[in-house]
Amino acid sequence: MSATTLRLNAFGLDNLAIESLTLPAPGPAEVLVDLHAASLNYRDLMVVLGTYNPKMALPRIPGSDAAGIVTAIGSAVTRFKVGDHVTSLFFQDWLDGPIQPTTGKSALGGPIDGVFSTQHLFPETGLIHAPAGYTHAEAATLPCSALTAWNALVEKGNLHAGQTVLLLGTGGVSLFALQIAKAQGARVLITSSSDEKLARARDLGADETINYRTTPDWDREVFKLTNNRGVDHIVEVGGAGTLPLSLKAVTPGGYIYVIGVLAGKGQLIDPTPILAKALHVEGVYVGSRAMYARMIAAIDTNHLHPIIDSTFPLTQAREALTHMQSGNHFGKIVLDLKA
Repeated sequence: MSATTLRLNAFGLDNLAIESLTLPAPGPAEVLVDLHAASLNYRDLMVVLGTYNPKMALPRIPGSDAAGIVTAIGSAVTRFKVGDHVTSLFFQDWLDGPIQPTTGKSALGGPIDGVFSTQHLFPETGLIHAPAGYTHAEAATLPCSALTAWNALVEKGNLHAGQTVLLLGTGGVSLFALQIAKAQGARVLITSSSDEKLARARDLGADETINYRTTPDWDREVFKLTNNRGVDHIVEVGGAGTLPLSLKAVTPGGYIYVIGVLAGKGQLIDPTPILAKALHVEGVYVGSRAMYARMIAAIDTNHLHPIIDSTFPLTQAREALTHMQSGNHFGKIVLDLKA
């Protein structure tokens, strides 16, 4: 079985190449999927540029998030049948329970080859059924961004109605978090450097918006908008560049979910506010298959649909990554693997 794939032969956008790949027939516990769509995460850009793991073995097929149709199954497979609409799982072997020291070794598009390909052979544990009624493009946006937002706010934070949530930016995780938070009955504040993006966020249900370019001390604005209380939850995608302000903007006893490094890493952070305000600072690294199943149940119940910014053919993956690098996107960037 032959597939078309995107391969990273050396770090750098110019070292991505479209190549052919021959796949074997599925083993007893394996599933062959004809992939139709994949979506980009900021991690994919970091992988390609070499900033995610400069020691990562190359060549490597990038990508962790994809959706498609099962075309063949191994003799011992019981979860899936030919014709099922499925999505990949970011971690191929994290089924349930807490994250383990070995979990990261099964992450697609990093330690192992990913899904920017027209076909992929998965272990049975590495797939889950797509939500009912979802297109391939919609389903392909879920494995990393949506599950990260869900794990943070619901699994770790037990978010409930009447609480306040602060979201940084309008990328995939933040917009999923916006929809999840509103479905839970929370009040949502969101930041962006673009008034146009903030207006679109309001259309999706955001209650308050802050332009961090015109209001660089946005932590003070957060306090004004919350009657000097601060927010209960912050989905912190910025990293070292924004975490000091997040520590100021959160209410005592509140939750900060550290899930990204869009605004930098490696800087010193003063831990005093964490102690003085008795904060819960949680690292969130996507989530398990069991969490994914609960998220899909919520998606089905609340009729949630992802926000897709743009779609590129696989042959224009370099342009798609450049678009992500520009920061001009609103929501998810998708690769059409059949174009």
